[in-house]
Amino acid sequence: MEFKHLFTLEEAQLMLHEIRPRLERLADLKQTCDHKGYDVYRHQYFGGMGPNGQKAFPLEMEELVEILTDFNDKGIEVKDLDKGLIDFPYRRANGEVVYLCYLLGEPAIVAWHRIDDGFRGRQSLSML
Repeated sequence: MEFKHLFTLEEAQLMLHEIRPRLERLADLKQTCDHKGYDVYRHQYFGGMGPNGQKAFPLEMEELVEILTDFNDKGIEVKDLDKGLIDFPYRRANGEVVYLCYLLGEPAIVAWHRIDDGFRGRQSLSML
């Protein structure tokens, strides 16, 4: 698996401090799109709904895509828009690449997981 960037824990914590407001905004934009009946994953309105004379997608979708693109360019992987769940690729001392995992609302990055384990496999940083 290829990654744009492998973060150190310190880099990830600093990056998190920088992007947290945009991550909060991302979750808000997703919620707004949901309320407008727009499925951000399929890029279409839910059945029976439409743009009602607006563009083919809500304006909030443009900003959402802009933030996602910026995160992707930085090497941050967005896993869940609703929860504000993101991962930072990281190489352990043993050479294994894992994810430093952050969930919106946590004070900092406090967990990690193996790539194949996903969120359910989260472990404390003390086990890194």
